[in-house]
Amino acid sequence: MKEHAAPITRAWVLHPDIKSDRDRRDARLALAEAVSLAHALPGLEVAGEEVVPLPKPQPRALFGTGKIDELGQRLKAAEVELVLVDGPVTPVQQRNLEKAWNCKVLDRTGLILEIFSDRAATREGVLQVEMAHLNYQRTRLVRAWTHLERQRGGLGFVGGPGETQIEADRRAIDEQLVRLRRQLDKVVKTRALHRAARAKVPFPIVALVGYTNAGKSTLFNRLTGAEVMAEDMLFATLDPTMRQVHLPTGADIILSDTVGFISDLPTELVAAFRATLEEVLEADVIVHVRDISHPETDAQARDVDAILDNLGVSEATPQIELWNKIDRLDGPDLEAVRARAAREEAVHLGSAITGEGLYGLLDAVTTALGEAKRRDTITLAFDDGRRRAWLFQKGLVEAEEQSDEGYRLTVLWSATDRARFDSL
Repeated sequence: MKEHAAPITRAWVLHPDIKSDRDRRDARLALAEAVSLAHALPGLEVAGEEVVPLPKPQPRALFGTGKIDELGQRLKAAEVELVLVDGPVTPVQQRNLEKAWNCKVLDRTGLILEIFSDRAATREGVLQVEMAHLNYQRTRLVRAWTHLERQRGGLGFVGGPGETQIEADRRAIDEQLVRLRRQLDKVVKTRALHRAARAKVPFPIVALVGYTNAGKSTLFNRLTGAEVMAEDMLFATLDPTMRQVHLPTGADIILSDTVGFISDLPTELVAAFRATLEEVLEADVIVHVRDISHPETDAQARDVDAILDNLGVSEATPQIELWNKIDRLDGPDLEAVRARAAREEAVHLGSAITGEGLYGLLDAVTTALGEAKRRDTITLAFDDGRRRAWLFQKGLVEAEEQSDEGYRLTVLWSATDRARFDSL
């Protein structure tokens, strides 16, 4: 965690409950999530929160004039410095609201970007967040600030005479984006080298995915003994963490903890964090961790599935669901969840806090790994004919060529095949 000496900012959280949106979420739960997002950003004090019923968004300022005046009185009385609007706010709406309320306004995308900026720890994470921020700011340049309407003269290498401030600002952002992409390319190449080195270790990758605050990092810590930041807070983990885990069967795996997903994840971040989520694309097994105690657990699961599809995760990759946090359920609720899980395939109940159900989860991972196939390139000495013959006998060899060191084989096999091969 980074150190913060910034003064406390009083914030007010608004969730516009847009009646014309047929796909809108439960307003009360959506507001609770928005407040959790606000608490995830250091230096903010939530002074108030409310759902604002809205027939439809107003192009000029999102809310109607009467509602803006009514909210403005409450914000002034509470000495609010920042209003967080849980939803998209256009640059024009943002400017007009800030003018009316005399305070800063941040929409859902802007807030999530701020949290990501605070939490990113690795060089790659920092670069990706900076790029996402710049892309977001670029969209805010359209009539976002009054000074952009002015014009200025320019030197040849800066911009032609009469270049508008908005053009200059946009070009400056584009130049910075080019610099960041170059830096990110270098970092991604370094990660590719790390992945290539890891591929030589015959350990399959098991990726933990799930909605933010589902308990992935707590589960990761329990299974690995690591000390990844695990708090009851949205986006507690932003950078991928990997550790070796010894399964009860004796097999070893690499367990990967990933950033939590969230509904309406800013498109800038989906693109920017694609490289961070490459571990999911390369996983042999995906464990989808769900907070089964959450009222919107099914909707959260659909959001996670949608992002996995967006990332291009193969349908052939085995997926297991862990319905986590059953320690928060009791009585009829717990029995109902147990009955429902019994009817589902590849679903396991458990608690990362108490450890209940985790042995069953690991058994399921072992079974799934036995079925999952991965492609490796191995080199056998010329006199290692017995193991080479075994590979061909099992039909695991896709290609073979000779080198100075021996036979170079491309094999498609399961973790079980690899373990048997190693024991020969």
